[in-house]
Amino acid sequence: MPHTATLHQQPIDAASGDAELAARAATGDAAAFDAIMRRHNRLLFRTARAILKNDQEAEDALQDAYLRAWKALATFRADAKLSTWLVRIVANEALGRLRRKQADIIPLDAAMTAPDPHIQAALTGAADERPDGFAMRAQLRRLLEARIDLLPDAFRTVFMLRAVEELSVEEVAEVLGIPEATVRTRFFRARSLLREGLASAIDVTLADAFSFDGARCDRIVAGVLQRARGEGLTRA
Repeated sequence: MPHTATLHQQPIDAASGDAELAARAATGDAAAFDAIMRRHNRLLFRTARAILKNDQEAEDALQDAYLRAWKALATFRADAKLSTWLVRIVANEALGRLRRKQADIIPLDAAMTAPDPHIQAALTGAADERPDGFAMRAQLRRLLEARIDLLPDAFRTVFMLRAVEELSVEEVAEVLGIPEATVRTRFFRARSLLREGLASAIDVTLADAFSFDGARCDRIVAGVLQRARGEGLTRA
């Protein structure tokens, strides 16, 4: 179609909109899907990481989710938000992996009223060391990441999406399929648990939590594109 040909002649840059990239990727444009991945990689990796609590498993889940998303791009509505659509796919993939592993999930009510004493102790205990400068920031970041991992599953995913990735309450509710009131309750409880141990340091280090460097981004993109070529999803 002439419109499709014209679309593919346009160069891809930072100004290219998600709707345009999705339309091009749906026809097999590998460069367009490469741009989609690089634009949303950190958000989606952190989503998978929040659920699976393991870097390698999160990378694997993200690659599988990307391939699923690419195959389903024809169903994406241009009036929707691509990032929310992708987060939902990634969350479903990660949650599916978690269920297959038969992981122990702490019920929400039980976690709110009677958290495991070992988890409580880990969340509220004081840090042993407080080095200065960058070393202190790095240690606080590691401490924050470790204590986020100790949050009950229901709280951890909501906290990562709301506090670290700054999704709105409405977006988190849509992605996880839960009421907005539940999102607010879980987020409040998660912050309360973390603040008991970290005080004001939580706000200082949030931006650095679960760092997503260029090497990881390149590795995920390359892996998805290689698998996509093998499955005939791409024209380039």
